[in-house]
Amino acid sequence: MKDHLKTSEWGLGLKGHVIIAGPCSAETPEQVEKVCLEMKEQNIIPSMFRAGIWKPRTRPGSFEGIGEDGLKWMEIVRNHLNIPITTEVGNTAHVELALKHKVDVLWIGARTTVNPFAVQEIAEALRGTDIPVMVKNPMNPDLQLWIGALERLHAVGINKLAAIHRGFSDAYDKRFRNKPNWSMPIHLKREWKGMEVINDPSHIVGKRDGILEISQRAINFGLDGLMIETHHDPDNAWSDAKQQVTPAQLKDILSKIDFKNTLDAEKPSEKLHDLRTAVDHMDDQLIDLLAERFSVIDQIGAHKREHKLTVFQSDRWKEVMDSRTDKGVKKGLSEKFMKELLFSIHEESVKRQEKQLRAGDPVNKNA
Repeated sequence: MKDHLKTSEWGLGLKGHVIIAGPCSAETPEQVEKVCLEMKEQNIIPSMFRAGIWKPRTRPGSFEGIGEDGLKWMEIVRNHLNIPITTEVGNTAHVELALKHKVDVLWIGARTTVNPFAVQEIAEALRGTDIPVMVKNPMNPDLQLWIGALERLHAVGINKLAAIHRGFSDAYDKRFRNKPNWSMPIHLKREWKGMEVINDPSHIVGKRDGILEISQRAINFGLDGLMIETHHDPDNAWSDAKQQVTPAQLKDILSKIDFKNTLDAEKPSEKLHDLRTAVDHMDDQLIDLLAERFSVIDQIGAHKREHKLTVFQSDRWKEVMDSRTDKGVKKGLSEKFMKELLFSIHEESVKRQEKQLRAGDPVNKNA
């Protein structure tokens, strides 16, 4: 493991859960001011104010951001809310203009994270600065690509880093605009100790309904904050109108979230320690049982080799899958979990049996 993956000196330096709010795009100075004023009226002062200045669109012709003028309007946020401002950068020109206008925090979007060349160019443009940078996950669920983008920034001296989980492209699951994969940010936090991961429920859901549910799930999984797109008139927003909420709706969402302390910051209670110890013992037993099961599988493989039987037998596999899944469901385990578990066990079993058959193959014997 690389040294920087062991350290805990990361994050944005903000206490508690980070709440980032603001419109998808800065549209006019009046719009930015209106959002700020309504936030003050609702007594909602987020940790940071977000607004897109440059918008990477799938196809040309749609609104692609207001450009540098929008950076000037961000002074309105400082005047009214006195909080850090953050925007997305996608190339070196964006970086130079954002630094010129003293943007407090930058973020790299999902479409940029997928391109190591683009990330490297942004990193070089940031060399010698100490500005915090957040990195959204790539479009596809590739943890190493996500970590790689963070590493490129770290390599040029950017130490204030955070990640943003905004979901992943999925052509089949229409419940989400970008499907969440909760294991990815958890794996990232485990591999890079101290790395904060903020959730972006707006881009995951793609509509207002469901933002509360996804936000709560993110907090339940131990993520460190939320980025929620907020507009004074969402229905008439110039971009991503369906997924933005009003400041009043943002207040309602935040009031309903059960914010939980992360175990990283809390010393586990004696009861929690005892329960974890019990789980550790059960895991040891599970591993021993699996090892014993695969020992029997090896014997089955040897028997099939001696009697010239094929590894895969569809009737037997269907019977195992159906009967074990049914037993698991009756004991309170989900059907999805049982099928995924059984498939993994079956895949390993097939590999071991195929290895047994290959050991007796004349071709391999003569090799």
